[in-house]
Amino acid sequence: MSTTLYTPDRDEFAALLAGEPRYRLDQVWTGLYTQLAAAGEISNVPKTLRERLAADLPTALTEVTRQINDNGDTVKYLWELHDGSRIETVLMVYPDRVTVCVSSQAGCAMGCGFCATGQAGFTRQLTVGEIVEQVVRAARDARSMDRRLANVVFMGMGEPMANEGAVWSSVERLHGAIGLSARHITISTVGIIPGIRKLTERPLPVNLAVSLHAANDTLRDELVPINKRYPLDDLMRACADYLEAKGRRLSFEWAMIDGVNDRDSDAAELAKLCRRFRLPAHVNLIPLNPTPGYPTIGSSKTRVATFHTLLTDLGVNATVRRNRGTDIDAACGQLAAGQPVTMRRKSATD
Repeated sequence: MSTTLYTPDRDEFAALLAGEPRYRLDQVWTGLYTQLAAAGEISNVPKTLRERLAADLPTALTEVTRQINDNGDTVKYLWELHDGSRIETVLMVYPDRVTVCVSSQAGCAMGCGFCATGQAGFTRQLTVGEIVEQVVRAARDARSMDRRLANVVFMGMGEPMANEGAVWSSVERLHGAIGLSARHITISTVGIIPGIRKLTERPLPVNLAVSLHAANDTLRDELVPINKRYPLDDLMRACADYLEAKGRRLSFEWAMIDGVNDRDSDAAELAKLCRRFRLPAHVNLIPLNPTPGYPTIGSSKTRVATFHTLLTDLGVNATVRRNRGTDIDAACGQLAAGQPVTMRRKSATD
């Protein structure tokens, strides 16, 4: 595919504008990333240039559907890409902030059975332009609500650390061009240690979220298959090194599955793991959201509350995440972009 509108960085855009007055670069760059204007709507550049930009640099995302939840505070976008691949983005409006959850891959190869994206399988990596455009389009909609996009979380479809190069380039664009602070950008991973190590070397101190879901290797091998390659002890050391280098927030995501990882013993193991590696991590407890390819249900509200109390009593900083957009399949683990999912067979640990 030819270069799309949000693919070029500033230097590459300067080359595309060769022959134009030097100030045109600032006008176009500000128009795209500060004003959040479409190429044909940048009002302070000549019409001929607007038309050339629109013709030469098409947008990467074609909106297929837009669903709004019953409360009106969550919007799920289904996008089609140039090759027919589809991805989803979720915009969440809170009283004090607006957050967008973006995808980094079309599908996912990690194979976590309780996640609809993993059930659907992997299609391809997303480009920088495809990632950045999700944020721009969401920020534009937030502005139409008289709100400002405040947070970006890489927790949509795909494993960000399996596409680290494009993800990081998009982070730099969000930080440098749109003006988002690094502390308002969170990158999630199921535990790809080389990606975490690379992130440790990167200059911006973004937040790291690890989809943990189990605190022993036997159970985590089942729930998060990549754990067989990157076991817990190695993962915890990588997390500890990231904390030491960046001083940023580390969070553990814990999808609560009835009778699987919500037992008293699971809470004790998690607390012990955090103590052993001296990780002052914040644990997000997420009641498992229903997906068509996973036969086990989420923990009850009572069990979630009990598990939360157990953790806090053991000195773990934990909160229960409020599910957003479950009624439109926009909640954590539900994004599949309309792709067919495969039923995961129950195992001995289910």
